[in-house]
Amino acid sequence: VFLSRNFRCDCGNSKFKNLQCKLFPEKGKVNSGNKYNDNFYGLYCTCKRPYPDPEDEIPDEMIQCIVCEDWFHGRHLGAVPPESGDFHEMVCQACMNHCHFLWAYASQLAVPALTKVNSLEDEGIVLKVEESEEQKKEIKKESEVEHQETKEEKQVEQFNEPSTSSGSDVLNIYGYCSKFLQKFPLETAKTTSESGFCRLKELQSKEFLKKDTATFWPSNWRSKLCTCEDCLKMYSELEVQFLTDECDTVLAYENKGTSDQETERRDPLMDTLNSMNRVQQVELICEYNDLKTELTDYLRRFADEGTVVKREDIQHFFEEFQSRKRRRTNRMQYYCS
Repeated sequence: VFLSRNFRCDCGNSKFKNLQCKLFPEKGKVNSGNKYNDNFYGLYCTCKRPYPDPEDEIPDEMIQCIVCEDWFHGRHLGAVPPESGDFHEMVCQACMNHCHFLWAYASQLAVPALTKVNSLEDEGIVLKVEESEEQKKEIKKESEVEHQETKEEKQVEQFNEPSTSSGSDVLNIYGYCSKFLQKFPLETAKTTSESGFCRLKELQSKEFLKKDTATFWPSNWRSKLCTCEDCLKMYSELEVQFLTDECDTVLAYENKGTSDQETERRDPLMDTLNSMNRVQQVELICEYNDLKTELTDYLRRFADEGTVVKREDIQHFFEEFQSRKRRRTNRMQYYCS
């Protein structure tokens, strides 16, 4: 089943001449919010093939892009997807080019994709995982940064220890603190001026790798997106405001569906019983069984005679049932010991 956040029903507009929408009788001739893509014609992925594809003999998992909502074969994403449990959402190549700002976040938040030595897409096989030269440089650079961070952290820890240092040591400490503040302007700016801080600009000021591939994201990555005024305006212009909505995720929809199913499976009678004490429960069960028995016997006569049950018949039954119930109640005698 294909679902789209932008799709609205077409009943009642110009696409259906004699069909009126029962939910919204007065509709425009065209639903301008609808976006039709190849999925509506049974074609998916960059290969524009149906699913299941009778001519495709390669077993491959299809993954949905959270932006365009199209479905893609894992081997047509430009990168080998991580293990399914390692990521929760995917953004395809085309949407990464459309939402170019995501590359700045990808360097910090995205789950690394696997790379392969030989191009064996046709066989659907990955022989060995290795890093490209570009990735090796990036890993080396990250290692150097981590080493530098560790070194500075040790220096900062030394500042916290009691000391009987001289004046020159105080100057050294001042110099280290200045470097520390320069290294972490993000948190400083965020603390001093929350409204004027833009996380995206801070990330874009650093070097990040941009590829022509899909990207894979963990469960909580949307909460890390900047929501400053400029970024919200950009999301609106790109029509991706939903990216900041954590209730828009597939996981959120699955949880909601599970909750709705559990609600549907609940028995109203059992819910009522659980809210009563023991005496009330016994009385309700007895009344329910009496009603069920008498109604079954009453309707069986119509079935045996082959006659139709009318509304007046049902009303007559319940009037008689209430009358018998009152007579039984009036005959009861209560004794106090």
